[in-house]
Amino acid sequence: MTKTLTATIALLGLAATPLLAEVMVEDTDGNGSYSMEELAVAYPDLTEALFLEIDADASGEVTKEELTAAVDAGVIAQDS
Repeated sequence: MTKTLTATIALLGLAATPLLAEVMVEDTDGNGSYSMEELAVAYPDLTEALFLEIDADASGEVTKEELTAAVDAGVIAQDS
């Protein structure tokens, strides 16, 4: 029973990890993506070069999916 509970808690923790990226950044203009300015509030060390790297589709905005992918890949630290 204890092993099952421990495994379940561990899996839930791993499943929740991508959601943390979304929570840390506020979409102040409500457009569903993040500007350089919005990301810089949560990630003060963010450079323009890093922003461009995270913006995989070169749209000028970072989507939730792009941010999650960057965090998962270690491109940007979640606790910056």
